[in-house]
Amino acid sequence: MAGLMKKMGIKTETIEAKEVIIRGDKTLVIKNPQVTVVDMQGQKTYQVMGTAEEQKEENKEDLELVMEQTRATEDEARVALDEAEGDIAVAILKLKKG
Repeated sequence: MAGLMKKMGIKTETIEAKEVIIRGDKTLVIKNPQVTVVDMQGQKTYQVMGTAEEQKEENKEDLELVMEQTRATEDEARVALDEAEGDIAVAILKLKKG
């Protein structure tokens, strides 16, 4: 198979990677992935195999607003935003009541 691929001008290479991050509408993080580069006539294709975990995006502006409005620490504001599923108003109300 390798010989046939070589005759067709297809080269493969394995890349040692600790993680692969894919950013789009959501962010996916693949830890300890298996990454292979397939080079076919100068056109490279990357194959990534592994288990992807969705990573929540932290909005720094939301965090700062909650901290400013409630005088909470960064950690307190982060926890409140996580518990409020990113809803700033709910996070602020939660911290002001608490």
